[in-house]
Amino acid sequence: MYRQSLPKDAGMLFVFDKEGEYPFWMKNTLIPLDIIWLDKDKKVIYINENTQPCKTVNCESYGTDKNSKYVLELNAGIAKEIGLKVGDLITVP
Repeated sequence: MYRQSLPKDAGMLFVFDKEGEYPFWMKNTLIPLDIIWLDKDKKVIYINENTQPCKTVNCESYGTDKNSKYVLELNAGIAKEIGLKVGDLITVP
């Protein structure tokens, strides 16, 4: 939240204690993002590309009805640029 920029080679990884449905919203987010949901094995299960900042009081939630353990936020367009797709595995050092 409140970030005015994000380096191209950086992202934000959210790690949850257990698998579940984790919707995200763009309240107080200033830059568009690709939001990627991953299962416990770090397999991509859903991608919301070019998610725009919310400029209203009531912000839309984004997500999937599939259980995830991780959510990765990247600059908008990066998922497409690297050819990321559902089913891909992501390595987290």
